[in-house]
Amino acid sequence: MQVEERIKSIKLFLFDMDGTLYLGDRLYDFTKELLCQIKANGGRYLFMTNNSSKSVKAYIEKLGKLGIEAEYGDFITSSQATAYYLNKHYKGKTLYVCGTVSLKNELKENGFELTEDVNKTDCIVMGFDTELTFQKLHDVSYMLCTRPDIPYIATNPDYVCPTEFGSVPDCGSVCDMLFNVSGRRPIFIGKPEPLMPILAMEKEGFKKEETVVIGDRIYTDIKSGLNAGALTILVMSGETTYEILEKSVDKPDIVMEDAGELLKILRD
Repeated sequence: MQVEERIKSIKLFLFDMDGTLYLGDRLYDFTKELLCQIKANGGRYLFMTNNSSKSVKAYIEKLGKLGIEAEYGDFITSSQATAYYLNKHYKGKTLYVCGTVSLKNELKENGFELTEDVNKTDCIVMGFDTELTFQKLHDVSYMLCTRPDIPYIATNPDYVCPTEFGSVPDCGSVCDMLFNVSGRRPIFIGKPEPLMPILAMEKEGFKKEETVVIGDRIYTDIKSGLNAGALTILVMSGETTYEILEKSVDKPDIVMEDAGELLKILRD
């Protein structure tokens, strides 16, 4: 099956956001028309992000400022996937969350009790923490070093979060710091694990053959799609360079300069 034919058979489009549909606070020129075209073709799209620093409400507001209307059901986030995982494996446990207020609220809304007392903590949860303090690093280091069996979960393994000037450290970078301290690595929930695209497919009622994951990172976006058995499209409008692509063991099914190429195929 040719690339164009395979893409036109897709019903569920799972988009990474930053670096794929926008960069920082700048919406790519093709984004609005692309999303409209998917709807016009009878398809469904979801925004799938590893960024656990913002709530879905905050993403709705951000997209609204960029001119994109969105609802709560249009998202699948690493925060949601983490809450799902924790409820499946650690239901009723008390959490120490090294994350933002948004992540903490998401977990509270899913029935978890949170604490800042290291002696009352049953499970450590790491997120992309834009409110990070040394006290949080101290507390997590203490627990990892003194309680080697304490469950240790992280929302996502991303090393950097893209910005208009370059990048800032993301959850994976902080977890590497803690590995240097404790020798322990967390269980990562978000991309590249397949849980997020699988949850999206289950939620929307589509098969993996009807689903595509589109993103700008091989080690998160593309690998999660591959792990879930979906079609994958790497866009070169964000973090990945052609040098990175060439050296990567994991290869996307399709490579595009940006998602504007996807629009052209869907429009024809």
